[in-house]
Amino acid sequence: MTTFDLDRQSLLVLDPIVSKITAADLDRPTPCTGWTLADLLRHQVSENRGFAEAARNGSAKDWHSGQLGEDAYAAYAASVTDYLDAYGEADVAERQITISTFGTFPGTVVIAMHLVDTVAHGWDLAKTLDVAYDPVPEAVHAALQFALMIPTDPKERVERGTFAPVVPVGPDESELDQFLGLLGRDPQWRVS
Repeated sequence: MTTFDLDRQSLLVLDPIVSKITAADLDRPTPCTGWTLADLLRHQVSENRGFAEAARNGSAKDWHSGQLGEDAYAAYAASVTDYLDAYGEADVAERQITISTFGTFPGTVVIAMHLVDTVAHGWDLAKTLDVAYDPVPEAVHAALQFALMIPTDPKERVERGTFAPVVPVGPDESELDQFLGLLGRDPQWRVS
């Protein structure tokens, strides 16, 4: 199974979670410090659209223009379709694609970057809404392997605006918890 297949399956896991979000939910706090659920969804819409544009054009002009409009689920679902269509093209894995300020990478790496985003934000969404999150185990494993390559220096993370400092997680914890800790999330986070 390819990384793109794992990402597609991970996005399918998220769809029923996002489809149940109501307007009243959009002000909920998320595990992403300082972000409401609306902010998180806007980020996901922006990322999905940005990744899609980058696949089609080699780079994207805007990574922050995602809008939810009157129907947050419709905006999210359309952005997922855009991403899947763009990365479903036959040669995308071999293309050189520029991702925001991070650099230019082969399509296979870019897809892994999106998978990390999908798995992490899927957990964020589920925790925000206090619902079960059952990610595809192979997707979590692949995302963890990629996350192990992300620099852990807190200063570099802040300067690049990527992730919060690593949250220590024991080696006996689940791969999902280890992955979350590497991305600066506390696996024990709960809605207050």
